[in-house]
Amino acid sequence: MTTPGTDRLVWLPFEPSELGDPPGGLRYEVVDPTRHVPDSVAEVRFYVPPYQVGPRVSEVLPRMTSLEVVQTLTAGVDNVRGHVPDGVLLCNGRGIHDASTAELAVTLVLASLRGVPGFVRDQDQHRWRPGWHPALADKRVLILGYGAVGEAVERRLTPFEVDVVRVARSAREGVHPISELPRLLPEADVVVLVVPLTEATRGLVDADFLAAMKPDALLVNVARGAVVDTDAVVAALHAGRLHYATDVADPEPLPADHPLWHAPNLLVSPHVGGASSAMWPRAYRLVRDQLHRYAAGEELVNIMSGDY
Repeated sequence: MTTPGTDRLVWLPFEPSELGDPPGGLRYEVVDPTRHVPDSVAEVRFYVPPYQVGPRVSEVLPRMTSLEVVQTLTAGVDNVRGHVPDGVLLCNGRGIHDASTAELAVTLVLASLRGVPGFVRDQDQHRWRPGWHPALADKRVLILGYGAVGEAVERRLTPFEVDVVRVARSAREGVHPISELPRLLPEADVVVLVVPLTEATRGLVDADFLAAMKPDALLVNVARGAVVDTDAVVAALHAGRLHYATDVADPEPLPADHPLWHAPNLLVSPHVGGASSAMWPRAYRLVRDQLHRYAAGEELVNIMSGDY
């Protein structure tokens, strides 16, 4: 779809009408380059890739010779960043997935602690098996990665009467630096991973990290699969040292014969942290506001620069 009588070209993965009031002075086309790349590719100034970014997205970026802005619908940009041409602004989807991802993080915590996976298996077998399970109340929860999603996780945890420990790359008021993890991990009952995937965080959760955790602690991963050394986690699970609930894996999709599937004390969801009804209203709002800024020549938000 193209709006006549306008100039700078914007590629969207959805109809412009979803934005409510898209700014004038721009020309819109609805494009999924994983299916078809129109001849207008060299005219694109502002590009919003599809939510599920496929390999064709990185292939098409070098052909966008007029490109000025790439606005992702994801908070993590690890699968796009290396393909964005020099001089092009890369903006992430900060704010789109905070509510949905935080909601799933708390869901994984509660389901794991209260034994919900076992209840589901018993229900499938028509078994009535009461039992004792730990509560979330009175637990110390360490949130590793205290950005927008980490803050959203804390807001949802607070009513459960927990003690929250905040950890980020560097120290700020109320937030511990990541260098203090060796001291903090042994005191945490639950560790929630919300860090982005960078060279610094790849393999961050290794055998030493897991060994430092409190015995029988719960590790929850709503970050990226490669943040965790999966072999080390599988070994720790089989040793009975911890519980693991994850929304992500490395690789994805997790192969049917992968050893992780066979580990005990495990809960897996198929990378659905952001995939809820909360996503699209926030996505439309962010893209609309960014396009209004772009059309007016104003500074954009969520610009990814440096090592985030």
